[in-house]
Amino acid sequence: MADRKNEGALAAAYAAKRPEEVAALYDRWSDTYDADMSAAGYRHPTICLALLARHLPRGAAPLLDAGAGTGLIGEWLKIAGYPQVEALDISQGMLAQAARKGVYSALHCLALGGPLPFADDAYAGVISAGVFTSGHVGAEGLDELIRICRPGGIIVLTVKNTLWDGGFAARIADLEAKGLVTRAEETSPYVSMPGEADTVPSRGLVLRVSWSRL
Repeated sequence: MADRKNEGALAAAYAAKRPEEVAALYDRWSDTYDADMSAAGYRHPTICLALLARHLPRGAAPLLDAGAGTGLIGEWLKIAGYPQVEALDISQGMLAQAARKGVYSALHCLALGGPLPFADDAYAGVISAGVFTSGHVGAEGLDELIRICRPGGIIVLTVKNTLWDGGFAARIADLEAKGLVTRAEETSPYVSMPGEADTVPSRGLVLRVSWSRL
């Protein structure tokens, strides 16, 4: 039953056309999200944490968990030695679950893809797991993440192959050509949820914000 519920919730989220639809879907899902994704073998948070730890020194602060959901990564970031992490998510219901874990220094109910109310260079790093995917956020969400990340800081994200092949890879190449970021690491494609049938592979990506951006 949990697997079927999870599969239906994911399908609905991927098919959503407007941010308010996505928010409402995740609000309804928030109570069982952690258990459902655990049953699906959800890998994005673990992979993003490993990539962040490899490229950003322990203790770097503050960080932004962009698309934090229920705070899966926030718990692990605190254990791994990143003391100040803020959460951003489109769903107030998901943020309510994250708040109960007591690991975030601030909670922001906002959508990615448009202007964000943060200062330039506000964060030492940004982590965004499972957000750049169907029905959620596309390459249009990159510019603001780059703006709010300090020069020399890193942005860790996962990108679904559907988006990657549909223009995301070209956008990354353009940002590199303009000297705004360098690609510090890119994983090979992997299945993010082995417990779900027909999951489209994703890849992990680490972008270092260039000092030349200034």
